[in-house]
Amino acid sequence: MKHILVLGGTGFVGAHVCEKLVRAGFRVSVPTRRAVNARKVQHLPGLTVLECNVHDEAALTKAMSGVDAVVNLVAILHGTPARFDRVHRQLPEKIARACRAKGVRHLVHISALGTDHVAPQSCPSSYLRSKGQGEAALMQILGWPTNASAAAPAPDRTGLTVLRPSVIFGAQDKFLNVFAALQKVFPLMPLAGANAKFQPVWVEDVASAVVQSVQNGLSGTPQWQIYELVGTKVYTLRELVQLAARLSGIGQGRGRPVIGLPRWMGQVQAVLLGLMPGEPVMSLDNLDSMQADNVATGQWPGLQALGIAPAALAAIAPQYLVAHPADVGLLAIRQRAH
Repeated sequence: MKHILVLGGTGFVGAHVCEKLVRAGFRVSVPTRRAVNARKVQHLPGLTVLECNVHDEAALTKAMSGVDAVVNLVAILHGTPARFDRVHRQLPEKIARACRAKGVRHLVHISALGTDHVAPQSCPSSYLRSKGQGEAALMQILGWPTNASAAAPAPDRTGLTVLRPSVIFGAQDKFLNVFAALQKVFPLMPLAGANAKFQPVWVEDVASAVVQSVQNGLSGTPQWQIYELVGTKVYTLRELVQLAARLSGIGQGRGRPVIGLPRWMGQVQAVLLGLMPGEPVMSLDNLDSMQADNVATGQWPGLQALGIAPAALAAIAPQYLVAHPADVGLLAIRQRAH
């Protein structure tokens, strides 16, 4: 049985990835600082929780002993440039060195749509720049060229698959659910970046792409590839906010009036939101990211190349925005049992 180490396996996407890997017959290990953080996945059959600080390179390298493939899902949406650098560039560097030291056959790395591994400094936000720098670091340390659209197989290297998803939606997401919750409280929605474009992708499709990438990576000679993971339709942020309200039945399905803000007012809004307690709904860096449309470029293959037909947001979102059902599959069985 192949052994997969999933970094970030306790998060929103990670829980879906872990379930699908278990279903596919893999043995899964999930490192986390505190085992209690892995409550959602720890009862999946064949999954082991490791108490480990993944930013400690020695501990990370030790955790890769006997591992066939690694999945890196660790990411942040908000923070300082230094924090983005630590999570999105420095950690991938440590992961790549550990993979080489332990002879890991394949690495699947979740990046972000809109980044650029060739010229990361051209990206409009710290988030996207750090993501591009992380991709470039992985390619450099693992010995893959950064200036090619694909590379020839090389049997002596760790294979690399980089997945670049658009914004990810699904039950318990912090995306459509947030828009719906805000409109339950406020009579109108002033919105920065209202015309920014997104191509949302379902969390289940992202998880399936991860599993397929692991299977592909372990079945042949090591190579590297980038995939753009997007859904079936492009939406503006305004349309997504309105859709969340309509599907949630807010205002009898009409939602709240959405007022697009000019950039300077959007910056003020982002600063004020950033001062609120808890994780911010929007930050200045998020606003910077929205200067570039978050849609497929067509430069790289997509879900279809992995044998996955992307789900439509309009078909999936009503299932969790209206009734908020429990998770499905093995995760739901665990939840009902506890």
